[in-house]
Amino acid sequence: MIRPATAAAIAAAADLIRRGEVVAFPTETVYGLGADATNAEAVARIFAIKHRPSFDPLIVHIANAAMCAMVARALPAAAVALTERFWPGPLTLVLPKTERVPGIVTAGLPTVGVRMPEHPVARALIESAGTPIAEPSANRFGSVSPTAAAHVEAQLASLPLILDGGPCRVGLESTIVSFADTEPALLRPGGIALEDLERVIGPLRIGGDSPSLAPGQLPRHYAPRVPLEIAAAARDIPVSARAAAALLLPRADPDARGFAHVEVLSDDGALTTVAANLFAALHRLGAGGYARIYAVAVPETGLGRAIMDRLRRASEGAPAARR
Repeated sequence: MIRPATAAAIAAAADLIRRGEVVAFPTETVYGLGADATNAEAVARIFAIKHRPSFDPLIVHIANAAMCAMVARALPAAAVALTERFWPGPLTLVLPKTERVPGIVTAGLPTVGVRMPEHPVARALIESAGTPIAEPSANRFGSVSPTAAAHVEAQLASLPLILDGGPCRVGLESTIVSFADTEPALLRPGGIALEDLERVIGPLRIGGDSPSLAPGQLPRHYAPRVPLEIAAAARDIPVSARAAAALLLPRADPDARGFAHVEVLSDDGALTTVAANLFAALHRLGAGGYARIYAVAVPETGLGRAIMDRLRRASEGAPAARR
């Protein structure tokens, strides 16, 4: 059931969380499926609802420093520097976990992903519930992440409550930085660019020793209902393939002729706008009855790295890029 995220609806959602139920709510990245992170049975419901494999760890969302101390044993100096610059916001840190975090949250690993979201509805819900909230994206496992309440309802209509806080501002999942190894490592590109992180703490390794510490690492993920193929440019797509296909463009292109539908993500090609609109466009095109979706690539700098990561994982088995 979708309800506008009023104070009364947030209070009702918080009550459901405290009672061990699962609710959906917006963050600045995507809509999430949340449960009390300290309640193993409640977290198990997330896995069942999403059909998510148990080896894929969840991210724990917090509202303040006291909650961070509940779930993480220590923050290295570099992690503190990142929190001071990017929290609240679309940044997840992988840190040594405390005993308060059940093994089901972390797939049995000794570390936990922690994030302080920026979205006012997410923050209000966590504060009202009075507990950290374990929260993956609110969709069926492997499919396109939701950036609107309607996307959640289309896949998970049986939820007791979906808080509608409007479209997500960032539109891509959080960037994940691990402090599990001797050096900090970028495990997943996301809403904060690698270049911005490195300006704060210096060079990051890419991938780390244990990429399984982070969600969203399977080769095929974020997939729409029809095949998706990446093209370097619209002119590279065969004319014979266009009539039954949809084209996804970062900006308008005069070579985008002959397609059944053309979706333009940004008027000027700004990567922030492309990122914010990407998943919503994939939802629309996946439901549009097209034989195939062609997506034109963007430069892999700044947010472009995260955009291309999602497109590769959404495509037909193409490997994710690595630096």
